[in-house]
Amino acid sequence: MRKLFFFFGIALTTLTTTAQEAYKFTTEIDLEATPVISQGRTGTCWSFSTSSFLESEIIRLTGKEINLSEMYQVRNTYPKKAENFVMRQGKAQFSEGGLAHDVINSVRDYGLVTQEAYSGLFTSEENHNHAELVAVLKSMLETYIDNPAKSLSPKWKKAVSSVLDVYLGTNPKTFQFEGKQYTPESFLKMTQLVPEDYVTITSFNHAPFYLEFILNIPDNWSNGSFYNVPLDEMISTIDNALQNGFTIELDCDVSERTFSSKDGVAVIPENSENNIKALQGVYSEKNITQEYRQTEFENYDTTDDHLMHITGLLRDQNGTKYYKVKNSWGTDESRNANGGYVYFSEAYMKLKAISVMVHKDAVPKSTSRKLAL
Repeated sequence: MRKLFFFFGIALTTLTTTAQEAYKFTTEIDLEATPVISQGRTGTCWSFSTSSFLESEIIRLTGKEINLSEMYQVRNTYPKKAENFVMRQGKAQFSEGGLAHDVINSVRDYGLVTQEAYSGLFTSEENHNHAELVAVLKSMLETYIDNPAKSLSPKWKKAVSSVLDVYLGTNPKTFQFEGKQYTPESFLKMTQLVPEDYVTITSFNHAPFYLEFILNIPDNWSNGSFYNVPLDEMISTIDNALQNGFTIELDCDVSERTFSSKDGVAVIPENSENNIKALQGVYSEKNITQEYRQTEFENYDTTDDHLMHITGLLRDQNGTKYYKVKNSWGTDESRNANGGYVYFSEAYMKLKAISVMVHKDAVPKSTSRKLAL
């Protein structure tokens, strides 16, 4: 019995060691992206990630690396959020959150400027902190809605704009870049970006496939439309984009214990008992089906939390596919591994990606035909 136990112990130890083998990643695709930066104490990941996505698109289109202003889009989106909230008499969301199409809409309407032209920071400030700004705006809007006279002053829009100017700065009408003067509109033209060329794709079976629909998530305050495709086609769109030199904007759930910026990985272990251990070592993962994805969305286990930027593809030592995802939480090594990137397993992407935005030319031809792009 002792010998049998001894050999069993060796076998068990070997299996455990194999299961906990540290991650070893090999890069297959690594597309150009601008440096990782921090969104600070703001809920504006939607602007930071989408601006990063557009920066990569500008590199692809022109070869130029340009540091775009995230706060220019935030500054021009807040009045639209405020109007939506006030006109719906407070029966709508007013928060810092937003989605990728909010940036695209802002770019379409107001153009682009550089970070140097509009940082959203004043001389004494080094990091973004919008806590006071949001509190002041929300209080103002609620005052307009709760006005005892039940009459909305025509001055309210100007007042909101003035607060934004105080906290973020006034919008530049012209600015210099590489020795030339631009307006936000002429600068957009120079970058060769065409806002209408970008599409948002999702996968949920409560709406018909291959049609557009409005996805009811809290941060879709602007009622943006999503193209709905089967899950495998959404993943194929991500892969096709990367294989053809296109990066991808990502809206996802990062509230899971199995997402860790500190460890630099996001996974869905087959056995939930391994959730924490799987952040440091390889464990088998769940098979994510369309039905399971839908169930997790409808029971609120998958939520719309955070927007990020997919820039590459990796594999671990077992050949499992991971996506290289650029975050906007900075590069402090005590809180962010991989230089501020998180490696999403394919299982995590299938389950926790709410949607992706890509250039329409990045969509596989078979899917593009079905969507009539």
